[in-house]
Amino acid sequence: MSKLGKTNAEFELIEEGDKILVGLSGGKDSLTMIHAMKEQQRRAPFKFEFIAATISYGMGENYDSLHRHCEQYNIPHAIVDTKVYELAKEKIRKNSSFCSFFSRMRRGYLYSAAQKHGCNKVALGHHMDDAAESFFMNFIYNGQMRSLAPKYKAENGLVVIRPLIQMRERQLLAFVEDNGIEVIGDESCPAMRFDVKMPHARASTKEMLAKMENEFPTLFVSLNAAFKNISVDSFFDKEKFSI
Repeated sequence: MSKLGKTNAEFELIEEGDKILVGLSGGKDSLTMIHAMKEQQRRAPFKFEFIAATISYGMGENYDSLHRHCEQYNIPHAIVDTKVYELAKEKIRKNSSFCSFFSRMRRGYLYSAAQKHGCNKVALGHHMDDAAESFFMNFIYNGQMRSLAPKYKAENGLVVIRPLIQMRERQLLAFVEDNGIEVIGDESCPAMRFDVKMPHARASTKEMLAKMENEFPTLFVSLNAAFKNISVDSFFDKEKFSI
């Protein structure tokens, strides 16, 4: 909660009068986030509302236990039914990687749900490990210096925030394990239902970072600092040259 509060103050993520739609997949990250935001409601010197939303891909998923969990802790929860799974059968070629397709569709439905429920912000459960992995994946595979912003405005005007962005993945895992919270794992991933090439880039990048952190224990501390200390005129973009 200390880290969450500092991140919120630093980037002004949650503010007075906000109504926030929180993407809740049922994994460790999003479950930690809804509990952290519930506690933030109690502690913060300002008022805000939030509602958790779970996207159903139309694969016959059962989110009853997740819904009961939210009810138990007095967290408003909506399940958004979609037909993304059927659509994917038509749109995605055999043996192709399709995580980006589901990510785009899921984000679109979250935005629509936010507007339906009168929300002005959408909260996503990305953490520092996600930001580091995205940076190195973009760097190695796409030739881009790009990561995950703590806050940005979508084209439809909604503000997207990442309250957990300065936390480590292992902290979120520890939270659900220490509190005995049941999580939804890979069984909810649509890739398990398709004959597709499983994405290797993120797994390889995660393994690479683990090796680097083992050799340089302050790696993620340095990355967090570096993401806020960017010397754009020291790279090869001539439009950014300071002359």
